[in-house]
Amino acid sequence: MSDQAKLAACISPGAAQDATVVAQANTGGWVSVEEIQRMARRRFQDPTPKRHRKWWTILVRKDEFVDGKLVRKLKRVRLLPLVRQDGRKVGEREAKRAASEYLRDVNQGLETPAAAITFGDYVEKTYIPVVLPLMAKSSRDRSEGILENYLLPVFGKLCLRDLDGRKLQQYFSGPTLVSLSHESRDKIRDVLSSVLGSAVKYGLLLRNHAQAVKVPPDRRGKRRPKPYLTPAQFDELLILIEEPYASMVFVAVWTGLRVSELAALKWEDIGEDSITIDERFCRGDWGAPKSEASNATIGVNPEVIARIHRLKFLTVEGNAGGNNAVRTYKVVKSDGPTDLVFQSLRTGAPLRDNNILTRHIKPAARKMGLPWVNWRCLRTSHAVWLKMAGADVKDAQAQMRHSRASTTLDIYMQFVPESQRRVVNRLSSLRRVQ
Repeated sequence: MSDQAKLAACISPGAAQDATVVAQANTGGWVSVEEIQRMARRRFQDPTPKRHRKWWTILVRKDEFVDGKLVRKLKRVRLLPLVRQDGRKVGEREAKRAASEYLRDVNQGLETPAAAITFGDYVEKTYIPVVLPLMAKSSRDRSEGILENYLLPVFGKLCLRDLDGRKLQQYFSGPTLVSLSHESRDKIRDVLSSVLGSAVKYGLLLRNHAQAVKVPPDRRGKRRPKPYLTPAQFDELLILIEEPYASMVFVAVWTGLRVSELAALKWEDIGEDSITIDERFCRGDWGAPKSEASNATIGVNPEVIARIHRLKFLTVEGNAGGNNAVRTYKVVKSDGPTDLVFQSLRTGAPLRDNNILTRHIKPAARKMGLPWVNWRCLRTSHAVWLKMAGADVKDAQAQMRHSRASTTLDIYMQFVPESQRRVVNRLSSLRRVQ
């Protein structure tokens, strides 16, 4: 076994494959196997609580990283005040119980020496260079913003081992995030859980306490349902949008595809009555679909397939440069198996979703008095139309390509009064004939 594998095995059994990451990214250099073994050796601690000023305290041996080296230091830890706020004195027996609880993880081997690295150092040296590149660009950008604005200022100087469930729950229940929406706080928890989860994977932690954190309910009451277009509104909207963007919007609402998946569609993905989703393109970044469930082939109405193939024969007029010159462009420059379905008119490159939204969809929607229309709205509309058509929840989940049916049911399939009335009216058929 190599030194790297031995190192990982010492930090966490089964983590040998991640040895290089742990050793280089978290210690600033190579640490000898003997040193890690020495630091990892269990030492049962049972210090006697002592009175120190106004507190019961204990002296505890703690591991720390200093200049890239793992060292063990003796530290004084406050346990309980000598006198509580109600005037009641705290005895030595109660202080001993507090000391035993404080040292439980250390004495039971639930705390690794490598957990002495600070949250900030781990994020900078491991999470950002090793974990973030595996995510889609949109997820990377969101995670970096949350780390910079919310997590690093609060937890950056704390050791990973100090991020226990109580401390994390205090942060999410406290006043720091009170002004944020429930959805924003939920995203912050997801990023924190991703960081600590990767630390578990690489053997620095044995548990991810962020998984047990609960986000307080939104104080503004039940969140508003996501808006959606009725079929009649959509037909009116489509008339106001130019080609080829009208066809792109048409495919979006009748298939429920995300805009990043639309932008990545190739002619080999288009079947006779189906579409295969196996790539996505977002803001210049190519990648796999959002989740395993998103990578799928879905059934499509023949009308949608016909609209897609119609693009091959379309031409549109566009600006050709200076002096207000106008030029005729083929919507599809090339329709080989690996060519894009939706192409830039000038270069044939992938379309930029934000440009289409701000230059074509939004202006058309504002003319109708619907300023809330966006790409997400089109996907929500597809889910609602499935419900209006009487689709089973599991069928709708498969069509929307969600990992959980609850996502389809609770987030996308909005309340439809007409649908509810039809169901209520059908109840009469259950009545026994007298």
